[in-house]
Amino acid sequence: MKVTGLRSPHAKVGGLVYFGRMLDKIRLRDAGRLPEGFNVGVADWYFFDARCVRFLDVRWPALVKRVREGGTDAQVLRWCFRQGGKRTPEQVAIWNTFIAKRGWRDEASGGVAEEKAAAGLGHQKDIVTWFDLIDAEEGRKPAGVIG
Repeated sequence: MKVTGLRSPHAKVGGLVYFGRMLDKIRLRDAGRLPEGFNVGVADWYFFDARCVRFLDVRWPALVKRVREGGTDAQVLRWCFRQGGKRTPEQVAIWNTFIAKRGWRDEASGGVAEEKAAAGLGHQKDIVTWFDLIDAEEGRKPAGVIG
């Protein structure tokens, strides 16, 4: 389902994929515009939000508080770097590759296949990652695995 104001997980902020989407979800939830069923936060260790805050070494409640204080995505990311330390270009590349390919030839592949079938997208061969599935469900063309 398309949600106005919710960007693709492929969209980058400061070179990081997914980060902007996580901020979008916080803001949309606070505004009452994020539909039910979206994973927001760190309730489970495997949620992408949980993985992202661990990568940045920030605490979820502190991030939510910072987002609510306002500012641009770039300002929030700079805050994250001040809290948890700036990431090297190599760390960013590893993060981007890992999270963007999640579900492709790894232990999450079964989950992607199940959710893809449940969404009526089982016939689409271009959906092989969680990012692909998210994009397809939200009306964007899946980018496909790069690399």
